[in-house]
Amino acid sequence: MAKLVRFGVAMEDSLLKEFDRYIRRKGYKNRSEAIRDLARNAMVQEAWEQEKGEVIAAVALVYDHEKRGLADKLTDLQHHAVPLIVSTLHVHLDERHCLEVLVLRGKASQVRKLANQILAIKGVLHGGVVATGVPVAKAEIEGE
Repeated sequence: MAKLVRFGVAMEDSLLKEFDRYIRRKGYKNRSEAIRDLARNAMVQEAWEQEKGEVIAAVALVYDHEKRGLADKLTDLQHHAVPLIVSTLHVHLDERHCLEVLVLRGKASQVRKLANQILAIKGVLHGGVVATGVPVAKAEIEGE
């Protein structure tokens, strides 16, 4: 684990009280853990928004497998993006609907492009993306 460094944070009393309520609701043991998570989340969000650095993302989508050609389009797109795809999960929700979850890893710009392509395919009923960051994990491992 990287060396921890202490620093001070000044904030208004009302904000601190609300922050303490927030960390209790979330189950943090102390303010430091909450602040570390907020910092990590901010860095991941920046990498995602500015399409810089490496990210990991989960793309979840629901689709009607009876929609002509849809499953083939999804499979074809995935086969052309093998370097970005870490894993996939396919779940049969009912007689017609499937849930597919793809775990992607790569440059933020490439991951975002692939996620958008997948979710934009005609016949995808609903979907979303959750991104997390590799840059933060690398910094912790390398002691940056």
